[in-house]
Amino acid sequence: MTDGSGRKRPRKRGIRIPRVPRTGVERKTVTDQALEVLRERILRGEYAEGEPLRQDALAASLSVSRIPVREALRQLEVEGLVIFNPHYGAVVSTLSLEDIGELCELRALLESEVMRMAVPRLNHDELDRADAILDAYEAAFERRDIAEWGALNWRFHSTLLSAADRPLTLGLLGTLHNQSDRYMRMQLALTHGEDRAIGEHRAIAAAARARAGDYAANLLREHILSAGRSLIEFLRIQRARAPGARDSRGRVTA
Repeated sequence: MTDGSGRKRPRKRGIRIPRVPRTGVERKTVTDQALEVLRERILRGEYAEGEPLRQDALAASLSVSRIPVREALRQLEVEGLVIFNPHYGAVVSTLSLEDIGELCELRALLESEVMRMAVPRLNHDELDRADAILDAYEAAFERRDIAEWGALNWRFHSTLLSAADRPLTLGLLGTLHNQSDRYMRMQLALTHGEDRAIGEHRAIAAAARARAGDYAANLLREHILSAGRSLIEFLRIQRARAPGARDSRGRVTA
């Protein structure tokens, strides 16, 4: 390009901002990105339950300002993964054994009813997608990709449940799932309970494909309750062995 005198204009230097394709999809904000990273770190167990989350340190690790970190932590508080302590600020939440039991009972109650509504509405694409997710879930277990377990688990559940067209209930169930996910991942990683989890998921998918709504709902309900019982027993043993052991309500007993 010339400047009118026949000479080429000097190319401006600086940061090149890439053109955003017009897809109609909104770009993620810095807060959204910080939220995803911090949520995943908590779910993976990188931040232990009860651990303080210092905003300055988090901002530095994410190369962002404190503002998106603070907003992300507030969202994580809504999701039940973080609590704000008057003395320590934001800390990773600790669920008592009773809390975990209640979460599992809520999930079992809601998911089984939504599954019963969803099965008659499921189409072949959704059923095939659920089977493909289970293939990926099994592959993640084989390579011990702990980070993927929780995401794929919820993707399988939500793929089947979404056919019921109950978005508010599905959003609530996603929050309940996130609150217990880090414990579920830890249990599966240390007890090698993946064979049971895969088998139960396959049975649920098969019942849904057979249009056996009540049977699929009952399988799902027992799957969640059984996983909850196993998790509570696992955590009871783990916490009893840990220094500064906690009681069932998460309070330090020694």
